[in-house]
Amino acid sequence: MGYTIESIHKFLVTTTSLWSFPLFCAYLIMIMLSPMYQRVTSPLQMRPILIIHNFACSAASLYSMLGLLYGLSQSDSTFQKGPSELMIPFFRIYWITKLVELLDTVFMMLRHRRRQISFLHVYHHCSMLLLSDVTYNMYPWPCIAFYFAINCFVHIILYLYYGLSASFPDKSFPWKKHITQLQLLQFFIGFIHATIGYLYYGFCIYGIFYGVSMTVLFSNFYYIAYIKGKNPTKLHKS
Repeated sequence: MGYTIESIHKFLVTTTSLWSFPLFCAYLIMIMLSPMYQRVTSPLQMRPILIIHNFACSAASLYSMLGLLYGLSQSDSTFQKGPSELMIPFFRIYWITKLVELLDTVFMMLRHRRRQISFLHVYHHCSMLLLSDVTYNMYPWPCIAFYFAINCFVHIILYLYYGLSASFPDKSFPWKKHITQLQLLQFFIGFIHATIGYLYYGFCIYGIFYGVSMTVLFSNFYYIAYIKGKNPTKLHKS
């Protein structure tokens, strides 16, 4: 019990000391105030901004992925712990992309798309903001770069999809279901890697818990959207 309390205390102290923590709090306050904003404003048309934003996020993810993969190629294995000077700049870029991706929610609010701001959406954006910050500043390790590289690959495709959809609103791009399947595959690969890491390389068990939480939430989204037949208007970005 003492170890658990100590771990929770350390986690809370670390989290609240992050540079991103005030932004995390502001983000949650913005979401709570969004119904009030929607009542007193009209929805904005933001297609040019959305096009630039989505293509920029796709390009940043590509850059991060290539850098992280290069760093991994110079490492002993994808389970290697310990700082990698080679990877630090790409961990920084990855963290910055998580800051920029918060604009997804801002745009939803400005366009009066509050229905798209689901628990999954908020949970993922908040958690990745803090995780990317703590890993960049404390744990720029190859074993973590493995997960970020996979996530970057998914985001290249995801934001490319949104960029094309915003550029050609009258054209249909039938990628939604396959992108969600790719996201679920991402979590499965991450879960296997984290489990092996926990059993044989001394990884923290919290990584497994986070992977399970994302798998459950995205599986529920996939079931409701594609098995029950409620076609989603918006993919969740992970």
